[in-house]
Amino acid sequence: MVASTHWLASAVGMRVLEAGGNAFDAAVAAGLTLNVVEPHMNGLGGDAPILGRRASDGHTFVICGQGTAPALATIDRYHDLGLDLVPGTGHLAAVVPGAFGAWLDLLARYGTLPLADVLGPAIGYARDGYPIVAEATDTISAVADLFADHWHSSAAVYLPVPSPGARFTNPDLAATLTRLADQAGTREEQIEAARHAFYEGFVAEAVDAFVSGTAVLDSSGHEHTGFLRGSDLAGWRATEEATASVRFAGRTIHKTAAWGQGPVLLQQLAMLESLGITPDADPVDLVHTVVEVAKLAFADREAWYGDVPDVPLTTLLSASYAAERARLVGETAAEGLLPGSPDGRTPQLAASLWGESHVVRSTVGVGEPVMAGRPPSGDTCHLDVVDRWGNRVSATPSGGWLQSSPVVPGLGFSLPTRAQMFWLEPGLPGSLVPGRRPRTTLSPGMVVDDDGTGLAFGTPGGDQQDQWTVPFLLRHLLGGLDLQAAIDAPTWHSTHVPSSFYPRNHTPLGVVVESRLGTRALTGLAERGHAVHDTGPWAIGRLSAAGVRADGMLVAAANPRGMQGYAVGR
Repeated sequence: MVASTHWLASAVGMRVLEAGGNAFDAAVAAGLTLNVVEPHMNGLGGDAPILGRRASDGHTFVICGQGTAPALATIDRYHDLGLDLVPGTGHLAAVVPGAFGAWLDLLARYGTLPLADVLGPAIGYARDGYPIVAEATDTISAVADLFADHWHSSAAVYLPVPSPGARFTNPDLAATLTRLADQAGTREEQIEAARHAFYEGFVAEAVDAFVSGTAVLDSSGHEHTGFLRGSDLAGWRATEEATASVRFAGRTIHKTAAWGQGPVLLQQLAMLESLGITPDADPVDLVHTVVEVAKLAFADREAWYGDVPDVPLTTLLSASYAAERARLVGETAAEGLLPGSPDGRTPQLAASLWGESHVVRSTVGVGEPVMAGRPPSGDTCHLDVVDRWGNRVSATPSGGWLQSSPVVPGLGFSLPTRAQMFWLEPGLPGSLVPGRRPRTTLSPGMVVDDDGTGLAFGTPGGDQQDQWTVPFLLRHLLGGLDLQAAIDAPTWHSTHVPSSFYPRNHTPLGVVVESRLGTRALTGLAERGHAVHDTGPWAIGRLSAAGVRADGMLVAAANPRGMQGYAVGR
Protein backbone atom coordinates (compact mmCIF):
# COMPACT_ATOMS: atom_id res chain seq x y z
CA MET A 1 0.00 0.00 0.00
CA VAL A 2 1.06 3.56 -0.70
CA ALA A 3 -0.38 6.81 0.63
CA SER A 4 0.87 10.25 -0.30
CA THR A 5 -0.06 13.87 -0.88
CA HIS A 6 -0.50 13.39 -4.65
CA TRP A 7 -2.37 10.65 -6.49
CA LEU A 8 0.32 10.23 -9.15
CA ALA A 9 3.02 9.51 -6.57
CA SER A 10 0.79 6.96 -4.87
CA ALA A 11 0.08 5.28 -8.21
CA VAL A 12 3.77 5.21 -9.11
CA GLY A 13 4.68 3.64 -5.79
CA MET A 14 2.01 0.99 -6.28
CA ARG A 15 3.28 0.30 -9.78
CA VAL A 16 6.73 -0.44 -8.36
CA LEU A 17 5.30 -2.76 -5.69
CA GLU A 18 3.28 -4.65 -8.28
CA ALA A 19 6.40 -5.01 -10.43
CA GLY A 20 8.14 -6.81 -7.57
CA GLY A 21 9.92 -3.95 -5.86
CA ASN A 22 9.91 -3.55 -2.12
CA ALA A 23 8.74 -0.60 0.01
CA PHE A 24 12.12 1.11 -0.29
CA ASP A 25 12.10 0.94 -4.10
CA ALA A 26 8.51 2.22 -4.14
CA ALA A 27 9.29 5.10 -1.79
CA VAL A 28 12.16 6.28 -3.98
CA ALA A 29 10.03 6.16 -7.14
CA ALA A 30 7.12 7.91 -5.44
CA GLY A 31 9.37 10.52 -3.84
CA LEU A 32 11.06 11.38 -7.13
CA THR A 33 7.60 11.67 -8.71
CA LEU A 34 6.57 14.13 -5.99
CA ASN A 35 9.67 16.16 -6.91
CA VAL A 36 8.14 16.60 -10.37
CA VAL A 37 4.38 16.90 -9.81
CA GLU A 38 4.35 19.12 -6.71
CA PRO A 39 7.00 21.75 -7.56
CA HIS A 40 5.39 24.28 -5.21
CA MET A 41 5.83 21.84 -2.34
CA ASN A 42 9.19 20.19 -3.02
CA GLY A 43 11.82 19.58 -5.66
CA LEU A 44 14.79 17.51 -6.74
CA GLY A 45 17.02 20.09 -5.09
CA GLY A 46 15.16 20.01 -1.78
CA ASP A 47 15.39 18.16 1.53
CA ALA A 48 14.09 14.71 2.53
CA PRO A 49 14.33 13.07 5.96
CA ILE A 50 13.27 9.43 5.67
CA LEU A 51 12.28 6.86 8.30
CA GLY A 52 12.34 3.18 7.41
CA ARG A 53 11.78 -0.20 9.02
CA ARG A 54 13.09 -3.48 7.64
CA ALA A 55 10.67 -6.25 8.52
CA SER A 56 13.14 -9.11 8.40
CA ASP A 57 15.02 -8.01 11.49
CA GLY A 58 13.09 -5.02 12.84
CA HIS A 59 15.83 -2.55 11.97
CA THR A 60 14.30 0.93 12.23
CA PHE A 61 16.39 3.81 10.95
CA VAL A 62 16.61 7.40 9.72
CA ILE A 63 18.22 8.47 6.47
CA CYS A 64 19.07 12.14 6.75
CA GLY A 65 18.44 14.05 3.55
CA GLN A 66 18.81 17.44 5.20
CA GLY A 67 21.71 19.35 3.64
CA THR A 68 24.14 21.52 5.55
CA ALA A 69 25.11 25.17 5.59
CA PRO A 70 27.80 26.18 3.07
CA ALA A 71 31.41 26.55 4.21
CA LEU A 72 31.33 30.25 3.35
CA ALA A 73 28.10 30.94 5.27
CA THR A 74 29.05 32.57 8.56
CA ILE A 75 27.08 34.86 10.85
CA ASP A 76 29.55 37.69 10.21
CA ARG A 77 29.06 37.46 6.46
CA TYR A 78 25.31 37.96 6.83
CA HIS A 79 25.81 40.77 9.30
CA ASP A 80 28.19 42.43 6.83
CA LEU A 81 25.27 42.48 4.40
CA GLY A 82 23.16 44.30 6.99
CA LEU A 83 21.02 41.26 7.80
CA ASP A 84 19.90 40.01 11.18
CA LEU A 85 17.84 37.15 9.74
CA VAL A 86 18.65 34.84 6.84
CA PRO A 87 16.25 35.77 4.01
CA GLY A 88 13.51 33.26 3.31
CA THR A 89 14.15 33.21 -0.43
CA GLY A 90 16.99 33.41 -2.91
CA HIS A 91 20.62 32.37 -2.88
CA LEU A 92 21.49 33.47 0.66
CA ALA A 93 19.12 30.87 2.09
CA ALA A 94 20.56 27.97 0.08
CA VAL A 95 21.94 24.86 1.78
CA VAL A 96 23.24 21.65 0.21
CA PRO A 97 20.35 19.91 -1.60
CA GLY A 98 19.89 16.64 0.28
CA ALA A 99 16.78 15.02 -1.19
CA PHE A 100 18.35 13.27 -4.18
CA GLY A 101 21.23 11.96 -2.10
CA ALA A 102 18.80 10.58 0.47
CA TRP A 103 16.72 8.76 -2.16
CA LEU A 104 19.90 7.27 -3.62
CA ASP A 105 21.11 6.18 -0.19
CA LEU A 106 17.79 4.49 0.62
CA LEU A 107 17.83 2.72 -2.75
CA ALA A 108 21.43 1.56 -2.37
CA ARG A 109 21.07 0.27 1.19
CA TYR A 110 17.61 -1.28 1.12
CA GLY A 111 16.20 -1.29 -2.42
CA THR A 112 16.38 -3.97 -5.09
CA LEU A 113 15.65 -2.26 -8.42
CA PRO A 114 17.99 -0.56 -10.89
CA LEU A 115 18.22 3.23 -10.76
CA ALA A 116 16.55 3.71 -14.16
CA ASP A 117 13.48 1.79 -13.01
CA VAL A 118 12.75 4.09 -10.08
CA LEU A 119 13.64 7.28 -12.01
CA GLY A 120 11.59 6.32 -15.06
CA PRO A 121 8.15 7.56 -13.91
CA ALA A 122 9.52 10.95 -12.80
CA ILE A 123 11.31 11.35 -16.13
CA GLY A 124 8.12 10.53 -17.98
CA TYR A 125 6.01 13.09 -16.12
CA ALA A 126 8.64 15.81 -16.50
CA ARG A 127 9.07 15.08 -20.22
CA ASP A 128 5.52 14.19 -21.31
CA GLY A 129 3.56 16.21 -18.80
CA TYR A 130 1.05 15.82 -15.98
CA PRO A 131 -2.10 17.74 -14.98
CA ILE A 132 -0.79 20.55 -12.79
CA VAL A 133 -2.84 21.08 -9.63
CA ALA A 134 -4.66 24.34 -8.92
CA GLU A 135 -2.54 25.08 -5.85
CA ALA A 136 0.59 25.04 -8.01
CA THR A 137 -0.91 27.39 -10.60
CA ASP A 138 -2.11 29.72 -7.83
CA THR A 139 1.42 29.79 -6.45
CA ILE A 140 2.94 30.50 -9.87
CA SER A 141 0.41 33.25 -10.46
CA ALA A 142 1.27 34.88 -7.13
CA VAL A 143 4.98 35.10 -8.03
CA ALA A 144 4.60 35.65 -11.77
CA ASP A 145 5.76 39.28 -11.58
CA LEU A 146 8.81 38.25 -9.55
CA PHE A 147 9.65 35.66 -12.20
CA ALA A 148 9.08 38.01 -15.12
CA ASP A 149 11.00 40.93 -13.64
CA HIS A 150 13.79 39.22 -11.73
CA TRP A 151 13.92 35.39 -11.73
CA HIS A 152 14.17 34.87 -15.47
CA SER A 153 15.26 31.24 -15.23
CA SER A 154 12.03 30.50 -13.35
CA ALA A 155 10.01 32.45 -15.88
CA ALA A 156 11.41 30.22 -18.63
CA VAL A 157 9.98 27.14 -16.88
CA TYR A 158 6.72 28.37 -15.33
CA LEU A 159 5.45 31.29 -17.43
CA PRO A 160 2.97 31.90 -18.85
CA VAL A 161 0.98 30.75 -15.83
CA PRO A 162 -0.56 27.35 -16.64
CA SER A 163 -4.25 26.75 -16.11
CA PRO A 164 -5.30 24.30 -13.39
CA GLY A 165 -5.34 20.81 -14.84
CA ALA A 166 -3.35 21.79 -17.93
CA ARG A 167 -0.63 19.44 -19.20
CA PHE A 168 2.58 20.81 -17.73
CA THR A 169 6.06 19.73 -18.76
CA ASN A 170 9.54 20.60 -17.52
CA PRO A 171 11.95 19.57 -20.31
CA ASP A 172 15.07 20.75 -18.47
CA LEU A 173 14.18 18.68 -15.41
CA ALA A 174 13.47 15.69 -17.64
CA ALA A 175 16.89 16.08 -19.25
CA THR A 176 18.57 16.35 -15.84
CA LEU A 177 16.86 13.21 -14.55
CA THR A 178 17.68 11.36 -17.76
CA ARG A 179 21.37 12.21 -17.44
CA LEU A 180 21.31 11.05 -13.83
CA ALA A 181 19.58 7.79 -14.77
CA ASP A 182 21.85 7.02 -17.72
CA GLN A 183 24.61 5.22 -15.83
CA ALA A 184 26.46 2.01 -16.60
CA GLY A 185 27.58 -0.83 -14.37
CA THR A 186 25.99 -2.86 -11.61
CA ARG A 187 23.01 -1.51 -9.66
CA GLU A 188 25.29 -0.19 -6.94
CA GLU A 189 27.67 1.36 -9.47
CA GLN A 190 24.76 3.08 -11.24
CA ILE A 191 23.55 4.61 -7.99
CA GLU A 192 27.02 5.84 -7.03
CA ALA A 193 27.63 7.24 -10.51
CA ALA A 194 24.36 9.20 -10.30
CA ARG A 195 25.34 10.51 -6.88
CA HIS A 196 28.69 11.62 -8.31
CA ALA A 197 27.03 13.33 -11.28
CA PHE A 198 24.75 15.28 -8.97
CA TYR A 199 27.12 16.19 -6.14
CA GLU A 200 30.44 16.38 -8.00
CA GLY A 201 29.53 16.54 -11.67
CA PHE A 202 27.29 18.57 -13.97
CA VAL A 203 24.66 19.44 -11.34
CA ALA A 204 27.18 20.73 -8.81
CA GLU A 205 28.95 22.72 -11.52
CA ALA A 206 25.71 24.41 -12.61
CA VAL A 207 24.75 25.20 -9.02
CA ASP A 208 28.17 26.70 -8.27
CA ALA A 209 28.12 28.90 -11.37
CA PHE A 210 24.58 30.17 -10.76
CA VAL A 211 24.79 30.86 -7.02
CA SER A 212 28.22 32.49 -7.14
CA GLY A 213 27.77 34.34 -10.40
CA THR A 214 24.20 35.62 -10.48
CA ALA A 215 22.73 38.03 -7.94
CA VAL A 216 19.01 37.43 -7.41
CA LEU A 217 16.33 39.36 -5.57
CA ASP A 218 15.42 37.82 -2.22
CA SER A 219 13.02 38.60 0.62
CA SER A 220 15.38 41.20 2.08
CA GLY A 221 14.37 43.37 -0.88
CA HIS A 222 17.88 43.33 -2.37
CA GLU A 223 19.80 41.24 -4.87
CA HIS A 224 22.49 38.91 -3.59
CA THR A 225 24.71 36.13 -4.79
CA GLY A 226 25.03 33.21 -2.40
CA PHE A 227 27.53 31.14 -0.46
CA LEU A 228 26.74 27.63 -1.72
CA ARG A 229 29.51 26.12 -3.85
CA GLY A 230 30.19 22.88 -5.67
CA SER A 231 32.66 21.92 -2.97
CA ASP A 232 29.82 21.97 -0.41
CA LEU A 233 27.89 19.44 -2.48
CA ALA A 234 30.99 17.30 -2.99
CA GLY A 235 31.66 17.19 0.75
CA TRP A 236 28.17 16.04 1.73
CA ARG A 237 26.60 12.59 1.83
CA ALA A 238 23.31 11.33 3.18
CA THR A 239 23.75 9.45 6.44
CA GLU A 240 21.93 6.66 8.20
CA GLU A 241 21.22 7.44 11.84
CA ALA A 242 19.37 6.06 14.82
CA THR A 243 15.85 7.22 15.56
CA ALA A 244 14.66 9.01 18.69
CA SER A 245 11.74 7.26 20.36
CA VAL A 246 9.34 7.07 23.30
CA ARG A 247 6.80 4.54 24.47
CA PHE A 248 3.17 5.65 24.10
CA ALA A 249 -0.06 3.67 24.29
CA GLY A 250 1.94 0.44 24.51
CA ARG A 251 3.85 1.14 21.28
CA THR A 252 7.16 2.70 20.33
CA ILE A 253 6.92 5.98 18.40
CA HIS A 254 9.99 6.79 16.27
CA LYS A 255 11.16 10.18 14.99
CA THR A 256 14.40 11.82 13.89
CA ALA A 257 16.76 13.16 16.53
CA ALA A 258 16.80 16.83 17.51
CA TRP A 259 18.51 18.11 14.35
CA GLY A 260 14.86 18.07 13.26
CA GLN A 261 11.77 19.00 15.23
CA GLY A 262 10.54 15.38 15.44
CA PRO A 263 11.20 14.99 19.18
CA VAL A 264 8.55 17.63 19.91
CA LEU A 265 5.94 15.01 19.00
CA LEU A 266 7.58 12.58 21.40
CA GLN A 267 7.67 15.19 24.17
CA GLN A 268 3.99 15.98 23.64
CA LEU A 269 2.98 12.33 23.76
CA ALA A 270 5.00 11.76 26.93
CA MET A 271 3.33 14.74 28.64
CA LEU A 272 -0.14 13.71 27.49
CA GLU A 273 0.40 10.19 28.79
CA SER A 274 1.51 11.68 32.11
CA LEU A 275 -1.72 13.68 32.21
CA GLY A 276 -3.82 10.65 31.32
CA ILE A 277 -5.47 12.38 28.38
CA THR A 278 -8.02 10.43 26.34
CA PRO A 279 -9.55 11.35 22.98
CA ASP A 280 -13.07 11.05 24.40
CA ALA A 281 -12.45 13.86 26.89
CA ASP A 282 -14.59 16.97 26.74
CA PRO A 283 -13.56 18.73 23.49
CA VAL A 284 -12.63 21.96 25.25
CA ASP A 285 -10.48 20.12 27.79
CA LEU A 286 -8.92 17.97 25.08
CA VAL A 287 -7.94 20.77 22.72
CA HIS A 288 -6.84 23.07 25.54
CA THR A 289 -4.63 20.41 27.09
CA VAL A 290 -3.08 19.36 23.78
CA VAL A 291 -2.40 23.00 22.82
CA GLU A 292 -0.80 23.83 26.18
CA VAL A 293 1.39 20.73 25.99
CA ALA A 294 2.42 21.70 22.45
CA LYS A 295 3.46 25.17 23.64
CA LEU A 296 5.71 23.61 26.28
CA ALA A 297 7.29 21.14 23.87
CA PHE A 298 7.88 23.76 21.18
CA ALA A 299 9.41 26.11 23.74
CA ASP A 300 11.90 23.34 24.46
CA ARG A 301 12.48 23.03 20.74
CA GLU A 302 13.43 26.69 20.58
CA ALA A 303 15.79 26.43 23.54
CA TRP A 304 17.44 23.04 23.03
CA TYR A 305 17.09 21.56 19.54
CA GLY A 306 19.71 21.82 16.84
CA ASP A 307 22.51 20.03 15.03
CA VAL A 308 24.78 20.10 18.08
CA PRO A 309 26.25 17.27 20.15
CA ASP A 310 24.95 18.39 23.55
CA VAL A 311 21.17 18.35 23.10
CA PRO A 312 19.87 16.83 26.40
CA LEU A 313 17.54 14.58 24.44
CA THR A 314 17.51 11.66 26.86
CA THR A 315 16.22 13.90 29.60
CA LEU A 316 13.82 15.79 27.33
CA LEU A 317 12.18 12.47 26.40
CA SER A 318 12.18 10.98 29.88
CA ALA A 319 8.98 10.21 31.80
CA SER A 320 10.12 12.21 34.81
CA TYR A 321 10.79 15.34 32.75
CA ALA A 322 7.47 14.91 30.96
CA ALA A 323 5.62 14.71 34.29
CA GLU A 324 7.45 17.79 35.57
CA ARG A 325 6.55 19.78 32.46
CA ALA A 326 2.96 18.52 32.38
CA ARG A 327 2.34 19.99 35.83
CA LEU A 328 2.63 23.45 34.20
CA VAL A 329 -0.58 22.92 32.24
CA GLY A 330 -3.26 25.08 33.85
CA GLU A 331 -6.92 25.81 33.26
CA THR A 332 -6.23 28.87 31.09
CA ALA A 333 -3.93 29.59 28.16
CA ALA A 334 -0.35 30.30 29.26
CA GLU A 335 1.46 33.34 27.90
CA GLY A 336 5.07 33.60 26.78
CA LEU A 337 7.62 30.90 26.09
CA LEU A 338 8.30 28.47 28.91
CA PRO A 339 11.25 26.22 28.08
CA GLY A 340 12.37 23.75 30.72
CA SER A 341 15.72 23.15 32.39
CA PRO A 342 16.71 19.55 31.60
CA ASP A 343 19.59 18.30 33.75
CA GLY A 344 19.49 21.64 35.55
CA ARG A 345 20.75 23.51 32.51
CA THR A 346 19.59 27.07 31.85
CA PRO A 347 17.60 27.46 28.63
CA GLN A 348 18.78 30.04 26.13
CA LEU A 349 16.49 31.59 23.55
CA ALA A 350 17.37 33.84 20.63
CA ALA A 351 17.44 37.42 21.88
CA SER A 352 15.49 38.56 18.84
CA LEU A 353 12.81 35.87 19.15
CA TRP A 354 10.06 38.30 19.99
CA GLY A 355 11.56 41.35 18.29
CA GLU A 356 8.97 43.67 16.82
CA SER A 357 11.16 44.17 13.74
CA HIS A 358 10.44 40.57 12.74
CA VAL A 359 6.68 40.70 13.14
CA VAL A 360 5.80 41.49 9.53
CA ARG A 361 3.13 40.13 7.25
CA SER A 362 4.18 36.92 5.50
CA THR A 363 3.64 36.72 1.76
CA VAL A 364 4.11 34.14 -0.94
CA GLY A 365 7.76 33.64 -1.68
CA VAL A 366 8.77 34.67 1.82
CA GLY A 367 9.87 31.81 4.02
CA GLU A 368 7.28 29.06 4.26
CA PRO A 369 5.41 28.82 0.96
CA VAL A 370 1.85 29.11 2.24
CA MET A 371 -0.57 31.03 0.06
CA ALA A 372 -1.35 34.48 1.47
CA GLY A 373 -4.95 34.97 2.52
CA ARG A 374 -5.64 31.22 2.66
CA PRO A 375 -5.51 28.70 5.50
CA PRO A 376 -2.09 27.15 6.05
CA SER A 377 -1.82 24.37 3.48
CA GLY A 378 1.62 23.08 4.26
CA ASP A 379 4.92 23.59 2.57
CA THR A 380 5.83 20.03 1.94
CA CYS A 381 4.89 16.58 0.64
CA HIS A 382 4.60 13.29 2.44
CA LEU A 383 4.46 9.61 1.51
CA ASP A 384 4.06 6.32 3.35
CA VAL A 385 4.65 2.84 1.97
CA VAL A 386 4.17 -0.69 3.30
CA ASP A 387 4.91 -3.79 1.25
CA ARG A 388 3.78 -7.43 1.41
CA TRP A 389 6.73 -8.31 3.65
CA GLY A 390 5.92 -5.58 6.16
CA ASN A 391 8.76 -3.20 5.27
CA ARG A 392 7.66 0.39 5.90
CA VAL A 393 8.83 3.86 4.84
CA SER A 394 7.75 7.32 5.97
CA ALA A 395 9.29 10.25 4.08
CA THR A 396 8.70 14.00 4.09
CA PRO A 397 10.30 15.57 1.00
CA SER A 398 10.28 19.35 0.92
CA GLY A 399 12.30 22.40 -0.07
CA GLY A 400 13.44 23.51 -3.48
CA TRP A 401 10.09 25.27 -3.79
CA LEU A 402 9.47 27.03 -7.09
CA GLN A 403 8.43 30.21 -5.27
CA SER A 404 11.38 30.39 -2.87
CA SER A 405 14.45 30.02 -5.07
CA PRO A 406 15.02 30.64 -8.77
CA VAL A 407 15.40 27.66 -11.07
CA VAL A 408 19.02 26.72 -11.70
CA PRO A 409 19.42 27.40 -15.44
CA GLY A 410 19.47 24.22 -17.49
CA LEU A 411 18.59 21.95 -14.57
CA GLY A 412 14.88 22.65 -14.21
CA PHE A 413 14.78 22.72 -10.40
CA SER A 414 15.33 25.15 -7.52
CA LEU A 415 17.60 25.02 -4.48
CA PRO A 416 16.57 24.53 -0.84
CA THR A 417 16.19 27.64 1.30
CA ARG A 418 16.27 26.05 4.74
CA ALA A 419 19.17 28.21 5.95
CA GLN A 420 16.40 30.63 6.94
CA MET A 421 15.91 28.39 10.00
CA PHE A 422 19.31 29.34 11.41
CA TRP A 423 19.66 32.16 13.91
CA LEU A 424 22.26 34.82 13.19
CA GLU A 425 23.16 34.94 16.88
CA PRO A 426 26.12 32.86 18.07
CA GLY A 427 25.97 30.29 20.82
CA LEU A 428 22.49 28.87 20.23
CA PRO A 429 21.74 25.26 19.24
CA GLY A 430 20.14 26.69 16.11
CA SER A 431 22.85 29.23 15.30
CA LEU A 432 24.33 29.33 11.83
CA VAL A 433 27.62 27.45 11.64
CA PRO A 434 29.21 26.24 8.37
CA GLY A 435 28.59 22.53 7.89
CA ARG A 436 25.72 22.44 10.38
CA ARG A 437 22.24 21.20 9.48
CA PRO A 438 19.42 23.70 9.98
CA ARG A 439 16.92 22.53 12.59
CA THR A 440 14.37 21.39 10.06
CA THR A 441 10.60 21.09 10.55
CA LEU A 442 10.45 17.97 8.37
CA SER A 443 9.22 15.12 10.50
CA PRO A 444 8.29 11.64 9.22
CA GLY A 445 7.10 9.17 11.85
CA MET A 446 6.81 5.48 12.61
CA VAL A 447 4.66 3.52 15.10
CA VAL A 448 5.99 0.06 16.00
CA ASP A 449 3.94 -2.39 18.04
CA ASP A 450 5.72 -4.96 20.18
CA ASP A 451 4.97 -7.65 17.58
CA GLY A 452 6.67 -5.57 14.87
CA THR A 453 3.48 -4.39 13.20
CA GLY A 454 2.45 -0.75 13.10
CA LEU A 455 2.44 2.12 10.65
CA ALA A 456 4.36 4.84 8.87
CA PHE A 457 2.73 8.27 9.15
CA GLY A 458 3.30 11.97 8.63
CA THR A 459 2.10 15.19 7.10
CA PRO A 460 3.25 18.37 5.40
CA GLY A 461 2.76 21.58 7.35
CA GLY A 462 5.98 23.19 8.61
CA ASP A 463 5.71 23.84 12.33
CA GLN A 464 2.29 22.18 12.33
CA GLN A 465 3.60 18.74 11.32
CA ASP A 466 4.17 17.59 14.88
CA GLN A 467 0.91 19.13 16.04
CA TRP A 468 -1.54 17.68 13.51
CA THR A 469 -0.18 14.20 14.22
CA VAL A 470 -1.06 14.41 17.92
CA PRO A 471 -4.88 14.21 17.64
CA PHE A 472 -4.44 11.63 14.86
CA LEU A 473 -2.40 9.35 17.13
CA LEU A 474 -4.67 9.93 20.12
CA ARG A 475 -7.73 8.96 18.09
CA HIS A 476 -6.12 5.97 16.41
CA LEU A 477 -3.96 4.50 19.17
CA LEU A 478 -6.13 5.36 22.18
CA GLY A 479 -9.56 5.94 20.67
CA GLY A 480 -9.59 2.99 18.31
CA LEU A 481 -10.54 4.93 15.18
CA ASP A 482 -9.29 3.44 11.93
CA LEU A 483 -6.65 5.36 9.99
CA GLN A 484 -9.07 7.15 7.68
CA ALA A 485 -11.45 8.21 10.44
CA ALA A 486 -8.55 9.47 12.56
CA ILE A 487 -7.24 11.53 9.63
CA ASP A 488 -10.69 12.85 8.72
CA ALA A 489 -11.57 14.01 12.23
CA PRO A 490 -11.43 17.79 12.89
CA THR A 491 -8.05 19.06 13.98
CA TRP A 492 -6.24 22.12 15.30
CA HIS A 493 -2.83 23.65 16.02
CA SER A 494 -1.18 26.41 18.02
CA THR A 495 0.50 29.44 16.44
CA HIS A 496 1.83 30.71 19.76
CA VAL A 497 5.48 29.82 19.17
CA PRO A 498 7.30 31.81 16.46
CA SER A 499 7.54 30.15 13.07
CA SER A 500 10.69 28.38 12.00
CA PHE A 501 10.47 30.25 8.71
CA TYR A 502 11.45 33.80 7.84
CA PRO A 503 10.30 36.25 9.16
CA ARG A 504 9.51 34.22 12.31
CA ASN A 505 5.92 35.40 12.70
CA HIS A 506 3.69 34.18 15.49
CA THR A 507 0.27 34.82 17.03
CA PRO A 508 0.50 34.91 20.83
CA LEU A 509 -2.06 32.50 22.34
CA GLY A 510 -3.22 31.66 18.79
CA VAL A 511 -5.11 28.45 18.11
CA VAL A 512 -6.24 27.55 14.57
CA VAL A 513 -9.19 25.16 14.54
CA GLU A 514 -11.48 23.44 12.09
CA SER A 515 -15.08 24.55 12.64
CA ARG A 516 -16.25 20.93 12.79
CA LEU A 517 -15.01 20.90 16.38
CA GLY A 518 -18.28 22.70 17.13
CA THR A 519 -19.35 26.11 18.36
CA ARG A 520 -19.23 25.09 22.01
CA ALA A 521 -15.61 23.98 21.70
CA LEU A 522 -14.54 27.17 19.93
CA THR A 523 -16.36 29.35 22.46
CA GLY A 524 -14.95 27.37 25.37
CA LEU A 525 -11.39 27.73 24.11
CA ALA A 526 -11.82 31.48 23.76
CA GLU A 527 -13.14 31.64 27.32
CA ARG A 528 -9.93 29.94 28.48
CA GLY A 529 -7.84 32.70 26.92
CA HIS A 530 -6.99 31.25 23.52
CA ALA A 531 -7.05 33.50 20.45
CA VAL A 532 -9.21 31.21 18.32
CA HIS A 533 -9.17 31.35 14.53
CA ASP A 534 -11.88 29.32 12.78
CA THR A 535 -10.30 28.20 9.51
CA GLY A 536 -13.37 26.40 8.13
CA PRO A 537 -14.60 22.80 8.25
CA TRP A 538 -11.94 21.02 6.14
CA ALA A 539 -8.84 23.20 6.05
CA ILE A 540 -5.88 21.96 8.10
CA GLY A 541 -3.96 18.72 8.38
CA ARG A 542 -2.45 16.79 5.47
CA LEU A 543 -1.85 13.40 7.05
CA SER A 544 -1.32 10.06 5.40
CA ALA A 545 -0.39 6.67 6.84
CA ALA A 546 0.30 3.11 5.78
CA GLY A 547 1.01 0.03 7.84
CA VAL A 548 0.32 -3.56 8.76
CA ARG A 549 -2.08 -4.86 11.42
CA ALA A 550 -1.43 -7.68 13.85
CA ASP A 551 -3.49 -10.03 11.65
CA GLY A 552 -1.23 -9.26 8.67
CA MET A 553 -3.73 -7.07 6.85
CA LEU A 554 -2.21 -4.01 5.19
CA VAL A 555 -3.90 -0.66 5.82
CA ALA A 556 -3.49 2.86 4.47
CA ALA A 557 -5.29 6.20 4.42
CA ALA A 558 -4.76 9.65 2.96
CA ASN A 559 -5.99 13.15 3.64
CA PRO A 560 -9.20 14.24 1.87
CA ARG A 561 -8.58 17.97 2.40
CA GLY A 562 -7.73 19.56 -0.93
CA MET A 563 -8.85 16.42 -2.79
CA GLN A 564 -5.29 15.62 -3.83
CA GLY A 565 -3.87 12.99 -1.47
CA TYR A 566 -4.47 9.36 -2.30
CA ALA A 567 -4.08 5.95 -0.69
CA VAL A 568 -3.91 2.87 -2.91
CA GLY A 569 -3.21 -0.81 -2.39
CA ARG A 570 -4.16 -4.36 -3.20
